[in-house]
Amino acid sequence: MASEQQKKILVVKDNEDIRTVVTTRLNRAGYDTIIAADGMDGLRRFYGDRPDLVVLDIAMPVMDGWQVLERLRKVSDAPVLILTAATQERDKLRGLRSGADDYITKPFSGEELLAPVEVALRRASSSEEEAESTGYSDPEITIDFQKYEVLVRSESVSLSPTEFRLLAALIRNANQVLSQDQLLDQVWGREYVGSLEVVRLYVGYLRRKVERNHEAPALIETVRGFGYRYCRPTS
Repeated sequence: MASEQQKKILVVKDNEDIRTVVTTRLNRAGYDTIIAADGMDGLRRFYGDRPDLVVLDIAMPVMDGWQVLERLRKVSDAPVLILTAATQERDKLRGLRSGADDYITKPFSGEELLAPVEVALRRASSSEEEAESTGYSDPEITIDFQKYEVLVRSESVSLSPTEFRLLAALIRNANQVLSQDQLLDQVWGREYVGSLEVVRLYVGYLRRKVERNHEAPALIETVRGFGYRYCRPTS
């Protein structure tokens, strides 16, 4: 892995003034920045330059940020941070559900920009190290950490990067209860400052993909007042 000083960050934003502010702050922090003025150009730059992280606006000409995010998530697990003026909760939830790693709203300080960038890059680095470990298998779920592949009852299941990290954290601590705070630390990073509600939200997404009946979960158990536990099946 390259050091953080060598990380490449793609900034996709149509407003030149804001784009300049963002790239200046990132450059001062030691990152190499690549810029794109619209969504289509952003995709081209992503495919051509292979950045380590993407800072993405939503309201843009040619192709909006939602379309860009959808296409990025089909081909890459690179961290994506949404930076937008849209402050409504439904927009933030849409961003997280679509695979964004964090959601930053304007106006923002330099620290509010750099902190989630550092967290996302560190988490991506940890995920790469984790991918070098051995796989996992039980009668219900099989994981290839190196290929980021998950089989549920022998059928391939597509998980978002956050869903994959959540499942990995639960399985690596099988039969042990993890609190919401512990899951935030392991999946979103210790510097995450958002709501604990994101844990419950993603547990729900994960259950829909791995449980036989997500309304009566048998694998990912809620331990009321404590947190969640992966119940490793024995047969």
